[in-house]
Amino acid sequence: MSLISEPIASFSPLYQQIKAMILASLQASEWLPGTAIPSEMELAARYAVSQGTVRKAIDELAAQNLLVRRQGKGTFVATHQEEDWQYRFLRLEPDSGERFHLKNQFLACETAKSDAYIAQLLKLKAGDPVIRIDRVQSSNGKPIVFEEIWLPEGRFKGLTLEALNAWAGPMYAFYESAYATHMVRAEEKIKAVLADQDLSNHLNLPIGTALLSVERVAFTYGNKPVEIRRARYDTSEQHYENKLN
Repeated sequence: MSLISEPIASFSPLYQQIKAMILASLQASEWLPGTAIPSEMELAARYAVSQGTVRKAIDELAAQNLLVRRQGKGTFVATHQEEDWQYRFLRLEPDSGERFHLKNQFLACETAKSDAYIAQLLKLKAGDPVIRIDRVQSSNGKPIVFEEIWLPEGRFKGLTLEALNAWAGPMYAFYESAYATHMVRAEEKIKAVLADQDLSNHLNLPIGTALLSVERVAFTYGNKPVEIRRARYDTSEQHYENKLN
C-alpha cells in the first residue's frame, strides 16, 4: 500500500495580503511619493479588515523605507525629495564629518544599444535601447565622483542633457517628478580600481590614483531594476560608510 502525500496549501497571513495590496497601489501610482496614504481606519474599511491588521502591514512597509510615519500627521509615501532621504543610497562621507553639498555636472545623455551585461542587469534583451549618462559630482569645487549611468529607454523616454542639467536636486527625486519612478532599494558591488586617462581627466587626479568603484543596481516597486550606476570615488578626503544591522 503506497501513501500519496496531499499537497500542502500555501498560506499568507492576512496582514501580508494587505501589505501586497498597498504595494500594488504604490506601484500603480495611486499614492505618489511625498503624499499621504489613507488613514488606517480608511484602509481597514477599504479592505474589510481590522485596523490592527492594516497597522501591521504599514509597520513592515515603514521598516522597508517605503512609507514614512509622521507623528500627528499620518503616513506618507517615502520620497527622495525630502532632505533626510535625498542621499539615502549614497554612502560616501567626508572625513571631516561635515555634511556633503554635492554639485552635479552632467556631461552626456545619449541613447545607445545595451550590451549583454547591462541588458542582463536591467532585465532587457541585448541590444535593447538604453540611455547612457555621464556625470561628475563636486564638493567645494573639487570633483570627487565620476558616474556612468544606464537607464531603460522605454521608461525614460525623452530624457535630455538639458533637462538633467536644469534639475538642481538629487537625481532620484528627478526620476520621481518627471517619470513617476521611485527607487526603493539598491544592490552594490565595491572594489578598488586605478584611475585611467579618462578618470584622471574627469576627477583632476594623476593617472594611477587609487579610487573606489561602486556599481549599483537600483530597483523600483515590484523588484524591477531601472538604473545602473558605475561610480568612481576619490576617497582622499572622504570614505565609504555603511551601517550593518
